[in-house]
Amino acid sequence: MTLPSICLPRALLVIVLTGWLCMAAQAQSTATAPDCRQLVASGNPQYAPYLWRSASNEDRLVGANADLLTWLSMELGVAIESRYVGPWGRVQEEMRAGRIDLIAGAFFTQARTEYMDYFYPAFRETRSVVLVRDNSKLDFKRWADLAPLQGVTVIGNSLGEEFDRFAREHLNISQVATLERALQMLQRSRVDYLVYEDAPAAAYQARLNIDGIKPLLPAVASEPLHLTLSHRSACNTPELRGRIARAMYKLSRQPALMNGWIEKNIQLWKKSGA
Repeated sequence: MTLPSICLPRALLVIVLTGWLCMAAQAQSTATAPDCRQLVASGNPQYAPYLWRSASNEDRLVGANADLLTWLSMELGVAIESRYVGPWGRVQEEMRAGRIDLIAGAFFTQARTEYMDYFYPAFRETRSVVLVRDNSKLDFKRWADLAPLQGVTVIGNSLGEEFDRFAREHLNISQVATLERALQMLQRSRVDYLVYEDAPAAAYQARLNIDGIKPLLPAVASEPLHLTLSHRSACNTPELRGRIARAMYKLSRQPALMNGWIEKNIQLWKKSGA
């Protein structure tokens, strides 16, 4: 049996055919979507108690953020490897290229949104401060007070978009590869101040037996710490982003989890080898 040559008005026929084509394309996209069974995550490896390299396996990262990833893996039903890929600057390069899927712990900047998605809510609120030698006469009340001095921070480290912009335009801050190097430069009077997060800086001071350094208030910035997903990750799909977003919301409703992981890893950091 043949259909009449004209079954539907031309405009309606176009709509129907367009719908069929869209459904076929969607089905093909679904059929060829990657079966995401594992995610590779990294982050700042000099970020105790949040992240640092395992003493028993230097290719693996441990810390509070690694514990978060273990929890997230169970929530998603997807294996997540916490992998060391290099210093913080290199981590961001690997994320941009899509060679890692997740960063466990990144501040928000507009530039970073060009290559990775941020998940909300953030899993931690952090505080960045100016650190100086105990004998420093710096009377710090506002960012402009730093203008006559030489500062240092770690390569790729963001202190919040507003401060980053001010620093580029008005401050003289050099960048080094590691927090350890930055602390040593401050201790040896090669710079006047260091800008970094207070908890990791204090942890490294204790491990390196560096004394004579103190934080100044007010804080330079208080920034939320986010989980992010690379735009180029083979696993970056709307479905996975939705599942991760729901998991991070669930985590935000249980603050004792993140607080507990941080307290536990402060103790592990003190006890473990350098």
